[in-house]
Amino acid sequence: MTLDQSAKNYFRLAGVTIVDWAVNNGFSPALVYAVLSGRRKCVRGKSYEIAMALQAKIQEAEHLEEKKMD
Repeated sequence: MTLDQSAKNYFRLAGVTIVDWAVNNGFSPALVYAVLSGRRKCVRGKSYEIAMALQAKIQEAEHLEEKKMD
């Protein structure tokens, strides 16, 4: 699953919009959308921070889903 697909799945499960998540985490919504669409490489700076924050949330959500299935 790509970052985009995983992130969209996380947002759906969490009931949070991308814009709300971006604002609550101090990121520009436009930059979050650019990261999710692959227009940003996420090598450094805010794009990297966004990718790492999303990855942490995705892993957390996947872990919770696995627990629910057990």
